[in-house]
Amino acid sequence: MLMGGKRAMTPLKVYTSDGSQYAEKQLSNLPMMEGERGRAALRQCLLAYQANQRQGNACTKNRSEVSGTGKKPWRQKGTGRARAGSRRSPLFAGGGLAFGPRPRDYMQKINRKMRLIAFQHALFKRVQKGHIIGIQQWDIPEPKTRIIEAILKKIAPKGTVLIVDDMPSATLILASRNLRRVTISDAASLNAWDLSRYTTIIMSEKSIDTTLVRAQKGRPS
Repeated sequence: MLMGGKRAMTPLKVYTSDGSQYAEKQLSNLPMMEGERGRAALRQCLLAYQANQRQGNACTKNRSEVSGTGKKPWRQKGTGRARAGSRRSPLFAGGGLAFGPRPRDYMQKINRKMRLIAFQHALFKRVQKGHIIGIQQWDIPEPKTRIIEAILKKIAPKGTVLIVDDMPSATLILASRNLRRVTISDAASLNAWDLSRYTTIIMSEKSIDTTLVRAQKGRPS
């Protein structure tokens, strides 16, 4: 169900398979997310996506875990120095670390409604700014990098690129894997994080239809 019941009539450039020509396609069923609506949800989702990628393996040793004697370094009184009970104290070189990082889980849970609103906001803003481009289909006859490069030089010559297809073919994946600025994704796993972090997103017509259905009533990951 569309949030607020509004739809945006937004034009999208759709190129031919070789990237030589384009025509404008009206996205009549794109969710309308004008102004600040959905921005807070998108921010929260982006923070969660990044936090969930953290391993949380950083670990330091406290005073009970470091190697060292348990002997009192000097007597309690009469030396003129502060009292000390162990060389493993954080006050000494080689001692344990106080309040250091320990293994932890950074996982943040985002409910379905917030994920959907964030997905709609990211999709609407990227389309509105012209950062999402359509292509009729990814017709790659053989797994050659030069074929993808020739298309991208016409459509998106600069910046990072996310190529989206409904079901990316093995030929498309092999042809793109040597390009550092290019990432491949399928339409079903596209999320707000993907929509936000690439300079240009190039989607096949079939994947555009799948994404719009997900933006209306789907379940963005």
